[in-house]
Amino acid sequence: MSNDFQINEIVESTYSTIRDCVISAQNKVAQAVNSAMVIAYWEIGRQIYESCGESERADYGKGFLEFISNKLTSEFGSGFTVRNLRAMRQFYLFYPKRHTLCAELSWSHYRRLMRIRDEEERNFYTLECAKSAWSVRQLERQINTMFYQRLLASQDKEAVSAEIQTSEPKPQYEKIVRDPYVMEFLQIQPDTHVYESDLEQALIDHLQHFLLELGRGFSFVSRQKRFVLDGQNFFIDLVFYNYILKCFVLIDLKTDTLTHQDLGQMQMYVNYYTRELMNEGDNPPIGIVLCAEKNDAVVKYTLPEGNSQIFASKYFTYLPTEEELKRELRLDEFNKLDTDDTQRNG
Repeated sequence: MSNDFQINEIVESTYSTIRDCVISAQNKVAQAVNSAMVIAYWEIGRQIYESCGESERADYGKGFLEFISNKLTSEFGSGFTVRNLRAMRQFYLFYPKRHTLCAELSWSHYRRLMRIRDEEERNFYTLECAKSAWSVRQLERQINTMFYQRLLASQDKEAVSAEIQTSEPKPQYEKIVRDPYVMEFLQIQPDTHVYESDLEQALIDHLQHFLLELGRGFSFVSRQKRFVLDGQNFFIDLVFYNYILKCFVLIDLKTDTLTHQDLGQMQMYVNYYTRELMNEGDNPPIGIVLCAEKNDAVVKYTLPEGNSQIFASKYFTYLPTEEELKRELRLDEFNKLDTDDTQRNG
């Protein structure tokens, strides 16, 4: 009986290994095919542009595209409509250097990226999508929640903007903190009051979505992380580790307006992690207080000058409209300028 059991275990283990090999091969084949098609579409776009120039919508250009479309369709089937050929031409114009194409991205990715008119923003999403292996749906979500604009609205705009052009981020924490955070995946209706414990549980239940919103390099470590000081228990809501910046990220959830006590509490958490739980080679931890509402003046005057470890960010539990997000970013910028002026005049 035991021999049969052992044989079955070996068979199951062998099958599992073989299955993984087959899946890996299929994925590589699919990726190779996808990459080849993207390059082919880029080449088609280049040929069309070099033949038509800027006149692809003039009579000659229209006739040229219709001829090419009919010939390709008759020989290779669907997929070569005039509209698609125009998209391939646009693809070449938006990505004129073939070596800048990302093998990880599909034609569907590029079709969505080409709807972004701003070149810097489009380049940012192209690189971030490839590095983070976003699906087309995830890319759409990040664009709709203004990921790029929220990142640029962090505390060090020049550093973040420069970092967008580099391949790997440097250990400057402002680059991974956003304000606001958009957590529409929780499916909590606007103006619905939730308890902090319920919000925490909802984030754990949707951890994969939350990691996407946090950004690249995050891994989950713990919830309700307990530590004891002189017999008194303290609990950190959520702990993550960012393996790119090599630091722990502590998150505290507040369903009301941010107070200076909330920031002081997070300062204590960060101090404890810095002195007791950092590993060799780690950068100092950072703390993010996620709150329903925040006052930048409270943040400014609670935290010490030169602070680079404690952050406060507002969160939405629903998908705001584009205008709401823009208004939030404008208000955030105004508050920062206002507190800077107050500090200079004071």
